[in-house]
Amino acid sequence: MMTSENGKNHNGGHNGNLVWVGLGVGAAALGVALAMSRKKRDRWDAARQVSKRVADRTSDLAAASKDIVDRVRIIYGESCKVVEEATELWARGRKLAGV
Repeated sequence: MMTSENGKNHNGGHNGNLVWVGLGVGAAALGVALAMSRKKRDRWDAARQVSKRVADRTSDLAAASKDIVDRVRIIYGESCKVVEEATELWARGRKLAGV
């Protein structure tokens, strides 16, 4: 250990000060982190988060929408066929019934 003429440790005083400075900086950082985590959120935060998630998933949304449109197109085509067949059956039934 290095000592000065009056017997004090050269490094001991500086290490003690550095410990206190480190504790102070750590406490300040902890306080800032706690304050940021407790920040009140306004009513638009949820809307911003949803819009961000939608923007991130635009390609997935487009693919799903295309799939839905294709399925609706198939269902519409099949339902048109069913209506035509029902109309023909109705006409045959009326003809058989003599109406």
